[in-house]
Amino acid sequence: MTTTTTTDPGATDPGGSAHGATDPGGSAHGATDPTGETMERTTAQARGTARPTSPHAPDAERLRRWRMVLGADSADSTGRTLTGQDAAMDGALDALYGGGAGKKPGGGRGAGGRSAGLGASAPSVARWLGDIRTYFPSSVVQVMQRDAIDRLGLAALLLEPEMLEAVDADVHLVGTLLSLNKAMPETTKETARAVVRKVVEDLEKRLESRTRAALAGALDRSARISRPRHRDIDWNRTIRANLKNYLPVPGPALPAGAGDPGGAGGLEGRGTIVPERLIGYGRASRSAKKDVVLCIDQSGSMAASVVYASVFGAVLASMRTLSTRLVVFDTAVVDLTDQLDDPVDVLFGTQLGGGTDINRALAYCQSRITRPADTVVVLISDLYEGGIRDEMLKRVAAMKASGVQFVTLLALSDEGAPAYDHEHAAALGALGAPAFACTPDLFPDVMAAAIEKRPLPIPDKETQQ
Repeated sequence: MTTTTTTDPGATDPGGSAHGATDPGGSAHGATDPTGETMERTTAQARGTARPTSPHAPDAERLRRWRMVLGADSADSTGRTLTGQDAAMDGALDALYGGGAGKKPGGGRGAGGRSAGLGASAPSVARWLGDIRTYFPSSVVQVMQRDAIDRLGLAALLLEPEMLEAVDADVHLVGTLLSLNKAMPETTKETARAVVRKVVEDLEKRLESRTRAALAGALDRSARISRPRHRDIDWNRTIRANLKNYLPVPGPALPAGAGDPGGAGGLEGRGTIVPERLIGYGRASRSAKKDVVLCIDQSGSMAASVVYASVFGAVLASMRTLSTRLVVFDTAVVDLTDQLDDPVDVLFGTQLGGGTDINRALAYCQSRITRPADTVVVLISDLYEGGIRDEMLKRVAAMKASGVQFVTLLALSDEGAPAYDHEHAAALGALGAPAFACTPDLFPDVMAAAIEKRPLPIPDKETQQ
C-alpha cells in the first residue's frame, strides 16, 4: 500500500527525506526518518486528514500542514497555532505518536518534561478510540489501533468487554485476540467471539463467491476426458475444437432468386464437421474429485495468515467436490478438520505463538494422503523450522514424487513482503515447490492452477526463490 505525503508539491523535507515513504506492511508502524517518530505521525495524517491543495497554496495553509505533520514537540518554528477540529485531530495523533509514544502507559519523554500517551486508563482509551473514528476513515483507524496496541502496551485492555465493543475490528485485531485467548476471562470471551465472527463474515462475503467460481471451473476442467460417452459429450466445445475439420457438402440446385441473394442460382451451402477429437466430462460423481490439505503454521508472526486460511478452509470444505483437511501446528500438530463448518471455532482452536516443527506437521499430513495424484497440499509458513530440516525436505520431495501438488505460501495476507527463511525457501524451490507470498485475492487462482496442475501464478516470480 502506498501512502501519499501531506506536504504540497513545493514543500521539502528539512530532514532530507520525503515524508511520503511507504511501509511494506501498509502501516505507519516502524517507519522512521531524521525526525524520529514524525514519519509514523506523517503517514497517519496523510491517510486521514490531508486537504486538497495546489502548488501555489497560501503560506498559512502550508504552515498548517507542516504543523500537523511535525506535531507540537517539533513544530515550534512554524509559529502555527491549531484550533477547532485541527486541534482535536492533533491531540489524537499526539496521544499515540507524540512525546510519550513508544513508552509504556504512564511513561513520559523525560528530558522535555512533556508526557503524552493514552495511559493505562480504559476510559481515556475509549475516548481516544471515539475521537479517531470521528476524525479519520476506517482504514486509518485500524492502523492507529494496531500501533496503539504495539507501541503503548494496550493489549491487556482488550480483555475488557467494553474495550472490545469500542474498537474497529480487522484481521490484525483478530490475531491479537487469538493470542490473548488463553488469558481472556469468561466475561470477555463471548464479546471476543462476536468481534471475530463479524470479521470472519465480512471476509467470507468478500472471498467466497470468487473462490467457488475459480475452483468449480478448475474442477470441471480437471475432470475432462478425451473419450466421453455419447451422452457426456460437450457439443459446444467439441464443435469449436473441430472447426478446422469443416467439409462443405454440395446441395441441390436452387431456382434463380430462391435463397440466393445474387439471384443467379447455384448450390445451397452445406457442410459437416468431422469430430477428430471429442470433448466431454465423466459422469457426475458424489465422491470428491480432489483432496486439499491446508497445513498452517500458527506461530505468532503468522496471525493474519491463520485468519485468512481458516476462512478459505471453511469455504473449501463447503464444496462437495473437494475433501478438505485443516491442520495447524507449532511444535505440536492439531487437526481441526471437524470444526471447518465454523471458521470462528477453528480460530479459537488455534494457539498463536510457540515454536515451529514443520517436519512433524508434514509427516502428519503425509500420513493422511490416500490419493496422491488427486491431492493438493498447501503449506502456509514462514519456514523458520525448529525441527529436522533435511527430513522436512525429504518429505516434500517424497510427496511430489508420488504425484501430490505441493504449494508453499510464505504468507496469506495483504501485509506485503514477509519475513521468512530464505535458505529453506530456496531448497523448496529446487524441489519444484517454489515458496512465495500470496494475497487473499490471488489465492483462488493459485488453488485453481494447483488443481489443474498448471504453473502457479507466482507474483514477482523473478524474486521468489
